[in-house]
Amino acid sequence: MTFVVKPRTHHPRLPLNDLGLTRRDYEGSVSTLCAGCGHDSVSAAIVQACAELSLPPHRFAKVSGIGCSSKTPSYFLNKSHGFNSVHGRMPSVMTGANLANRDLHFIGVSGDGDSASIGMGQFAHIMRRRINMLYIVDNNGTYGLTKGQFSATNDKGSTSKKGAPNLYEPIDLVTMAMQIGASFVARSFSGDKQQLVPLIKAGLKHKGMAFIDVVSPCVAFNNHQGSTKSYEHIRQHTKNVVDADYIPVHQEITADYRPGTREDVNMPDGTTLKLYKLDENYDVHDRVGALNYIQRRQESGEVVTGLLYVDPEAADCHEIMDTVQRPLNELNEPELCPGQDKLDLINDSFR
Repeated sequence: MTFVVKPRTHHPRLPLNDLGLTRRDYEGSVSTLCAGCGHDSVSAAIVQACAELSLPPHRFAKVSGIGCSSKTPSYFLNKSHGFNSVHGRMPSVMTGANLANRDLHFIGVSGDGDSASIGMGQFAHIMRRRINMLYIVDNNGTYGLTKGQFSATNDKGSTSKKGAPNLYEPIDLVTMAMQIGASFVARSFSGDKQQLVPLIKAGLKHKGMAFIDVVSPCVAFNNHQGSTKSYEHIRQHTKNVVDADYIPVHQEITADYRPGTREDVNMPDGTTLKLYKLDENYDVHDRVGALNYIQRRQESGEVVTGLLYVDPEAADCHEIMDTVQRPLNELNEPELCPGQDKLDLINDSFR
């Protein structure tokens, strides 16, 4: 077996973020995925987003299941906490980690097989619990590790590499997440870094369950003519609902301009944010409207990308359960075992 090690030396003038760290400080080991795999672009987007947000790498917990996508946490944030769990069971491990220490940043990486097949029940319930995390699915519509069978997200009529058509309706994780409880829902394309990086930034800073479905083509088994998850098909059929960027909390900046027009807004860091009002009828706070919009576009063969839905009054699992502010893993024995009198009061409350 051959191991590839990244060089220890780098250019002495690499840009530094607010923590004095370079982008290299957020990277992981060298990828062993196929050259051109969309999953590596997703990992690179995570690295860029975390570096630009100046988040401490050691304050992250990253959890995955099994599959090509679940290998990717090795390729970003090498100084963070990490756990590669059982196939489809990443949500259970992530729930426990979040309840134990709410002060970390949490990233769960999964695949379309890991989340939409064996892990479907786990996916549904972590959305319901609204764990404060960023849940990313690298969606390529195929089982790459087991040589290219259709996954549950593959579109009906899409063909395999050998030309066989998929006979079943696809599971759309975006609409499921929106219906079940996610308070931040987006879809993007691994080849669209300009869109994906801001979405990851916003998802990391969102309080509550943030879900991003990333169409990430498999160059080995699902990147051919006839596939609806190929690079060519997605580039030709992408429909971006809004052009948006992530702006950190700062002094309020306002803009007032008409639908169908453009507004340039000067930002505190000296850059210019270019705003476009493309569709005055699309409201990212309207869950029902978003579901209807996505499904109508799917009927016409378009892949809707961008920020699809966000709940302006989102709550996470700790607020719902009214847990203590102090992380549970820091509580000592007297606090965890308050005595018989307290236990009697709790038991009486259930009678």
